Amino acid sequence: MHYLTDRKRAEGRGAAHKGTEHQWFMTVSSVALVFLIPAFVYIFGTALGRPHDEVLATFARPVPAVVTALTLVAGMMHFHRGAKMMIQDYSHGLTRKALIMAAVFVSYTVMAAGLYALVRIAL
Repeated sequence: MHYLTDRKRAEGRGAAHKGTEHQWFMTVSSVALVFLIPAFVYIFGTALGRPHDEVLATFARPVPAVVTALTLVAGMMHFHRGAKMMIQDYSHGLTRKALIMAAVFVSYTVMAAGLYALVRIAL
């Protein structure tokens, strides 16, 4: 007879079997955002207050466009996963489902709108 304790059954998997994957994603995206946010703030700050043509020229260059796109995608995916986890911890029932759908909708809408605007500027 093979006996497994509760701890042994749950070790390394978490309740949803995705705890390690979620934690790893949040760690990697946090480290990426540590470098991306200051770079984006610098790029955006240098373009702020300039004439329209100069702003378009700034974001039409490859490095500012890529940094902006990566910041949008990494930031919104980090928001999406973090908000989902927070909502799961602190709400229940239909409210939980509605809040999770709202967080997902907001994150993907902001990401799509930002990337669309960036593509329009860059091309």
